[in-house]
Amino acid sequence: MKRIFATLYACVAVALAAVAQPRFTSNTEMHSLGQIEWKHPASVQYIITNTGDQPLVLTDVEPDCACTVAQWTQNPIAPGDKGMVNVTFDAEALGHFQKSVAIYTNAEPHLVYLKFGGEVVSEIKDFTKTHPYLIGQIRIDRNALEFPDVHLGEHPVLHVGVVNLSDRPYEPVLMHLPSYIDMEVKPNVLQQGEKGIITLTLNPEKLTDLGLIQASVYLSRFAGDKIGDENELPVSAVLLPDFSGLSDAERQQAAHIQLSATDIDLTQVLAKKSKARQDITVTNTGKSPLQISKLQVFHPAVGVSLKKVVLQPGESTRLRVTVDKKNIDKKRRHLRLLMITNDPLQPKVEINIKAK
Repeated sequence: MKRIFATLYACVAVALAAVAQPRFTSNTEMHSLGQIEWKHPASVQYIITNTGDQPLVLTDVEPDCACTVAQWTQNPIAPGDKGMVNVTFDAEALGHFQKSVAIYTNAEPHLVYLKFGGEVVSEIKDFTKTHPYLIGQIRIDRNALEFPDVHLGEHPVLHVGVVNLSDRPYEPVLMHLPSYIDMEVKPNVLQQGEKGIITLTLNPEKLTDLGLIQASVYLSRFAGDKIGDENELPVSAVLLPDFSGLSDAERQQAAHIQLSATDIDLTQVLAKKSKARQDITVTNTGKSPLQISKLQVFHPAVGVSLKKVVLQPGESTRLRVTVDKKNIDKKRRHLRLLMITNDPLQPKVEINIKAK
């Protein structure tokens, strides 16, 4: 009988090990760049989500030709978190193109191919695909400035493509630029039909706190322009601790956070009551004390109560989440919490709340 139980235990352990694994999911398998200008490098970004239940590691990224350059998230991507793969294409040859990018990971399958394509032309006349967002008579290629998962010590760079469709010279300016972002514009002045690049560099050492930082900048459409909703661009950055100096041995001895749930559905309760709440158990399954350094709430309808912010190995505490129905904004129903910890595998934990 003992042998039977031992065999069953071994089978269950093998089955659980097979189920517990990272999973690679990209926001798209094919990026269409449309028309891009000859000898003007163009960039594409793939957002990678770990939809598994173990950390995902992007071990290598290899474009299929020497005409592309790739950058990618080097740190392990915790379950539910996102990383990125950025690819820059040099556009040295005229004509249609389609390229692939080989991405090696610790997930199954270990190799995934993502693609991008378009047409290199000597002159772009239709900017609706390459720069889809129109602000006045200025087109840009993104409507939000996001620096996701920035570790202390990193200085991520963001490029914003700009096209002048007005009949006068235009100088791209971002008004109310935060002090922690540096801006460079090339060229400084755009003639009619000309495009340029706004390069933004984040300086995390100028930020005073970890977690999500949000602000707004405003694209000037002409000299002397004023700020308003129509030219607003939201800015966000998530600042995380720096674990790059940890050795493998230190990582094995580090704290590790585990939550009983990262998704909460309070829909049925709120259909009958004005308030709903749910408790989440937070446990330190690591070998060092777990420090919860930041707990952020982004909506007035959500309230939180955390009993302890430091957990010893094996210790648990209660996180109580409360939602007030009357404060839910009908236009913005995505409710969430953000937690920053000293777990090198999961420095950022998001809890999503469904309350429709």
